[in-house]
Amino acid sequence: MTAADTQEAAGPPAPPVPRDPKGTDGRPGPEKETVRATGKRRRRKGELLPFLLILPAIVAIAAVYAFPLTKTVIMSFQDMGRRELWTGESPPWVGFEQFTNILGDEEFWYVCGRTVLFMAVCVGLTMTIGLLVAMMMTRLSNWVRLTLTAALIAAWSMPLMVAASIFRWLSDSDYGLLNTLIAKVAGEDFLGHNWFLDPWQGFAIITLLVVWGAVPFVVITLYAALTQVPRELEEAAALDGADVRGIFRYVTWPVIRPVFVMVTTLSVIWDFNVFGQIWLLRGNKPEPEYETLGLYSFSKAFESTSFSQGTAIALITVLLLSGVAVFYLRQLMKTGEVE
Repeated sequence: MTAADTQEAAGPPAPPVPRDPKGTDGRPGPEKETVRATGKRRRRKGELLPFLLILPAIVAIAAVYAFPLTKTVIMSFQDMGRRELWTGESPPWVGFEQFTNILGDEEFWYVCGRTVLFMAVCVGLTMTIGLLVAMMMTRLSNWVRLTLTAALIAAWSMPLMVAASIFRWLSDSDYGLLNTLIAKVAGEDFLGHNWFLDPWQGFAIITLLVVWGAVPFVVITLYAALTQVPRELEEAAALDGADVRGIFRYVTWPVIRPVFVMVTTLSVIWDFNVFGQIWLLRGNKPEPEYETLGLYSFSKAFESTSFSQGTAIALITVLLLSGVAVFYLRQLMKTGEVE
């Protein structure tokens, strides 16, 4: 019998036995430990990558805001006046005296209430008009929608000083277009009417300027949210007998609600800090009746030369808005924008 016959009688060769990834003691072998360590390093790099990408922005923001914020906090516990500013002497420490004086001042609470009321009116009008215009854009043809979007972007990009100059001309007592149009209806006696003699009327003009500048952002953002509403759900709701209000309440609103809440929160922060619109419309010297918290802080610091009191008011404003900022961050986390 030959060697070949002996191999055929023995049958085909047995397949190779795979190597046990574990060692003789039951622990993973060196190859598996190397692969696992490599995977851990890759995951660690992937987790650190977002922080490395935003690190330059964090450093830049800290460089710009860290020192002024620290200086503001320190100055609010001191009594810095014109003498300390010019001589460079260290201001005396007064503890919480600035805060107690401010919180005990009746004028501060009047200004605070005026600021909250002004902010509420501006935010309410901005969000209402923005939502209505955004919903209207979903029913327009493409070229009309593009034209309206271009107009909104142009209004949004207009510098504040230019916009304020336009509104000063519109509300001018002698040559204002607003007085001219109203005079055609109410009579010629309305010509020469000064809108800013009455703070309620003056704030109406300022509110128009603030809303006019804020509506484009709200419209574009809410329109983007409305495009994410499934048309199939709206059609199904209409077939089930739901009217326009029912479709909006049960189909459209749940989809756009997170975006609406976030835009509203941003509008609250922006309108609470309105400064330039009032400052420019009142000729760089607003009357006390037109002061909001930002202008009140500026007036105390630079007109009354009570710099510490002005910084204390600014710090109180930051604390008032911190709750709104926390709410905004929570909304971001709920919508998955922040992990």
